[in-house]
Amino acid sequence: MSGGEQKPERYYVGVDVGTGSVRAALVDQSGVLLAFADQPIKKWEPQFNHHEQSSEDIWAACCVVTKKVVQGIDLNQIRGLGFDATCSLVVLDKQFRPLPVNHEEDSHRNVIMWLDHRAVSQVNRINETKHSVLQYVGGVMSVEMQAPKLLWLKENLRETCWDKAGHFFDLPDFLSWKATGVTARSLCSLVCKWTYSAERGWDDSFWKMIGLEDFVADNYSKIGNQVLPPGASLGNGLTPEAARDLGLLPGIAVAASLIDAHAGGLGVIGADVKGHGLVCEGQPVTSRLAVICGTSSCHMGISKDPIFVPGVWGPYFSAMVPGFWLNEGGQSITGKLIDHMVEGHAAFPELQVKATARCQSVYAYLNSHLDLIKKAQPVGFLTVDLHVWPDFHGNRSPLADLTLKGMVTGLKLSQDLDDLAILYLATVQAIALGTRFIIEAMEAAGHSISTLFLCGGLSKNPLFVQMHADITGMPVVLSQEVESVLVGAAILGACASGDFASVQVCLSHRARP
Repeated sequence: MSGGEQKPERYYVGVDVGTGSVRAALVDQSGVLLAFADQPIKKWEPQFNHHEQSSEDIWAACCVVTKKVVQGIDLNQIRGLGFDATCSLVVLDKQFRPLPVNHEEDSHRNVIMWLDHRAVSQVNRINETKHSVLQYVGGVMSVEMQAPKLLWLKENLRETCWDKAGHFFDLPDFLSWKATGVTARSLCSLVCKWTYSAERGWDDSFWKMIGLEDFVADNYSKIGNQVLPPGASLGNGLTPEAARDLGLLPGIAVAASLIDAHAGGLGVIGADVKGHGLVCEGQPVTSRLAVICGTSSCHMGISKDPIFVPGVWGPYFSAMVPGFWLNEGGQSITGKLIDHMVEGHAAFPELQVKATARCQSVYAYLNSHLDLIKKAQPVGFLTVDLHVWPDFHGNRSPLADLTLKGMVTGLKLSQDLDDLAILYLATVQAIALGTRFIIEAMEAAGHSISTLFLCGGLSKNPLFVQMHADITGMPVVLSQEVESVLVGAAILGACASGDFASVQVCLSHRARP
């Protein structure tokens, strides 16, 4: 705690918008989570590979969870607010009203989700340009980034959306605008998903070459021409209207935001590991790989100098930890793939019944079932004849090939609970092998990684964690505070409040893993 002991405790609120829910936390100055709330958000899939949400629905959920976590707290002690969110695309008109991103002209659905793959034709054309900005996304742009989605909107929804649009926000930047009325964008979002360069700014020639010269003509006002580092304080803080919505006081500091995975990386990568006998204790922070694993997985490695890794996004300067270059590997679906494999199996109804009878989640039940059937051998050997290739939604890293499909080999005619458990295990192993594949690509390019730091929903699954340790051959560190993404968001709020001089100082105040 900083300052004298007589000072009242200071608190910070972190809000995390994931794929299926919004979560909030109240965090103290040591990074300890004191209150937590979550609220589901709506998703639409009007056709295959089209995934949409509503910015109004998301903001309403932010308000519900924030009000819950500050109940009973003296609001004067809440010093800062930080947001993180998925890198989904929010479209608003010139009066900041939602615009439809769909052929149905439903303006309520004004968000193209991060995992949306509608812009395949557009991203192929962008990659054919071989423009120099592509060097900073592993050589090949992903269909999940914003440029192809923007081009899709221009080519497919010209009259109903594109011509009326006044603002295209990354979802984290939409939230900070909604809270403060400030349209400044976070360096994190623009660098990682929009081709912005921390040193050089926007590249006019890229937007002209791909057919989006519209942005150049109006000095990038629709996609951001004021850019701030994550944790910077925005405007005059919380507006009276947003304060009413969120149950907070007007004027509370609001931080420039982070993408959700980057908030998780920030929340774990600086952890104090002294006294645990870990190999990384005497090594620089660049030896750590933060793996943020939920619906998808992101692999965050930082370096002092830029490292170009084929098929891995980056290097991005100061996009997560100020002063460091970030490389970001990723798997487009991990948690979503495990759900898909388990829920689609013939034995899933039986699994649900048995797990419910034991008051367990289906995954806790499957983990104990695997222990039961493994006999004397290590659990990993149950899949000696069954193998999964996990690219059911393409390969983000390191192959950067969205056309790849998934595969299961070694199937038999039986489909009982044992078969389901072993298929689940093979899927988890395939995801861990994908992580190893990404690490090998990063190390071949110049990274030196010795330890994995896991956070996110899947890090709460002991089998997932153990398979990552076994398959990579590296120790895995889990934070004592399991909600690392929320802590990362709260760190931004603490930084914006001025209570800490910088993000790095906030990190050094973190509690131990």
